[in-house]
Amino acid sequence: MANKMASCIFCKIIKGEIPCFRLAETEKTLAFLDINPLSQGHALVIPKVHGEKLTDIPDDHLTDILPIAKKLALATGAHEYNILQNNGRGAHQEVGHVHFHMIPKPNPQEGLGISWPQQKTDMDKLKALAEEIKSKM
Repeated sequence: MANKMASCIFCKIIKGEIPCFRLAETEKTLAFLDINPLSQGHALVIPKVHGEKLTDIPDDHLTDILPIAKKLALATGAHEYNILQNNGRGAHQEVGHVHFHMIPKPNPQEGLGISWPQQKTDMDKLKALAEEIKSKM
C-alpha cells in the first residue's frame, strides 16, 4: 500500500506536492475542482486516507463526503447534478484513490452523459437476491 500511496496523484494533492483549487477541507476530507471538468463547477471530494475502492475506506473517513458534496452542489447553484463514485477500472475509475464527483448538469451538452441499460428481471429471483444480500450485511 505504501508504494501506491507514494505514487497516488490524490495523495500528492492532499500533501500539497501537487497544486489544486481547494474548495473545502476537513481533517478527513478534501474537495477541489476537477482539472478535466465535464461542466463548470465539476469537483472531486476525496477521503484523506488512501484506499482504491469504497470498501477500502474506514467508515469514519466517509462521514464528511456527502455533506461536502451537498454544500458544493448548493455553492455552484446547480439545479441538476450527479454525485458519482466508481470502483475499479472496469467501472470507469481512472485514479486508484476513492473519489466522489459532484458534476453540475446545466444542459444536455455539459455534465455527465450516461446510458442506463436496464436488465429484465424476474421478481422471484430479485426477492432471493435481496435475501442473499441482506444475510451478508
